[in-house]
Amino acid sequence: MKLRETRFFPPAQWFAEYRTGWLRHDIIAGVTLAAYAIPVSLAYAALAGLPPQVGVYGYMLGGLGYALLGSSRQLAVGPTSAISLMIAATVGALAGGDYVRYAQIASLAAFSVAALCLIAWIFRLSMLVRLISDSILVGFKAGAGLTIIMTQLPSLFGVAGGGRNFFDRLIMLVGQLHGIHWIVLAVGLVAILLLLFGERFLPGRPVGLAVVILSILVATALGLPALGVPVTGEIPKGLPSLAMPTFGLLDFDELFPLAAGILLLAYVEGVSAARSFAARHGYALDVRQEFLGLGAANLAVSFGHGYPVAGGLSQSAVNDQAGAKTPLALIICSLTLAICLLFLTGLLTNLPKAVLAAIVFTAVYKLVDVAALKRMWRISRIDFFAAAIALVSVLLLGILQGILLAALASIFLLLARASQPNIAFLGRVPGTGRYADSARNPDVEPLPGIIAFRPEASLLYINAETVLDAVLARLAAAPDTRLVVCGLSSSPFIDLAGARMLHDLHAELAARGIAFQIVGARGQVRDVLQADGLAEKTDSANWTRRMDSLLGDLKIA
Repeated sequence: MKLRETRFFPPAQWFAEYRTGWLRHDIIAGVTLAAYAIPVSLAYAALAGLPPQVGVYGYMLGGLGYALLGSSRQLAVGPTSAISLMIAATVGALAGGDYVRYAQIASLAAFSVAALCLIAWIFRLSMLVRLISDSILVGFKAGAGLTIIMTQLPSLFGVAGGGRNFFDRLIMLVGQLHGIHWIVLAVGLVAILLLLFGERFLPGRPVGLAVVILSILVATALGLPALGVPVTGEIPKGLPSLAMPTFGLLDFDELFPLAAGILLLAYVEGVSAARSFAARHGYALDVRQEFLGLGAANLAVSFGHGYPVAGGLSQSAVNDQAGAKTPLALIICSLTLAICLLFLTGLLTNLPKAVLAAIVFTAVYKLVDVAALKRMWRISRIDFFAAAIALVSVLLLGILQGILLAALASIFLLLARASQPNIAFLGRVPGTGRYADSARNPDVEPLPGIIAFRPEASLLYINAETVLDAVLARLAAAPDTRLVVCGLSSSPFIDLAGARMLHDLHAELAARGIAFQIVGARGQVRDVLQADGLAEKTDSANWTRRMDSLLGDLKIA
């Protein structure tokens, strides 16, 4: 019973192991995270097109939900830049200009993400984390970072902005530059410089909160709102009222793509961050349990009229650097934010929106990882092109369509790679009894009258024809061939299409009077070949015989 509690209710484990000395660290981390969360949540809520307090609700309620069921001890959950932009780009069109409906759909999206998390947990869909490769994720993050920066530039320049995608926004921004509000631009640039200075010289400190406080003092003292500088205005005081989301606002085909895209993005980003912290601190992360943690966070947020949340690397890094030992830090953070909502919202009235744009800018510019793109170009062009597909997709189509297309691109690239396996045609290493791939080792000696090949992949329906064509092409170039040897030591799996290919190869060779042998087959491959009758056809009694052993026995000179 204790094992089951530990598995499905992680606090049962970390609370049982809790040490008195950890409490101080968790309290400091929780307060520090709250100081980080206040300016960031206000900025992300504005990015999502929602009232600023809604962002705070996300950190407060999302953190409580994740602390109950999440398996990471350092992951911090709250609004993220990509999800905020996804909400702004998608919900706006679904709401049809109705502000109340907009907020209701955003909360319904959080509830839908929670429902999908439960379904994914039941059906053990943690393989979702593998749907997006690292190269695709680099391109997606770069596209998301550029798109988010472009959405914030109008607020930094003090112009209206607009547009549907990155390029539309860029064209509209250029056309509005003649109307720059220079005071707004000055406020934004100073805020960016201060934030970058703090990031460089005061890592782990709540520099964002300090910049917010300073900007409010300056805006109030100089009367910047009266000079046309946009500010947040009055923020409602008090905790969110809890209620069920409003159902029936959208059809399933309208809501599902949004919720599925958010889930895919949130899960991949959250698990990637959580794994790094788990490895650093030496504990096991349950990637399946993360569905429940993410679901509980979004369920809590949906009841508090918030919008979808996720675990992010930046806020989690703040939590970790501040010394968080357990998810109790998230609970402390939530209590601190609740106090702020009750007593301190009036202080945020004169917060310039340009400062919020500066906070978003400095939070996302690192998403554009030029060094990683250059490295992919140098090492693996296919990975670079995968990243480029994701980047361009986000810029042209938006965050939601971009993440879905990125997932599809990952799958198709995986299939493309699997469909073109390396097929090693072997020769003998001079002076030895070993055999190696002649393409990678041009000094190997040819094998007179023998073609020996080794597919370096599982034999599947997507690559069987490629293997067959390669062997027949080699056979056409060597008309004096008397024996063909297929080594399957590098093929851990074979399906019926792969077995059929070997049948077809045997038939072709038999028609030409050429012998055929299979060696190196193990496990599932051996079972399939024996069941499919290839043992009798090829007279290969010993499936596990090694390629070099067979060729050595043949006394090749």
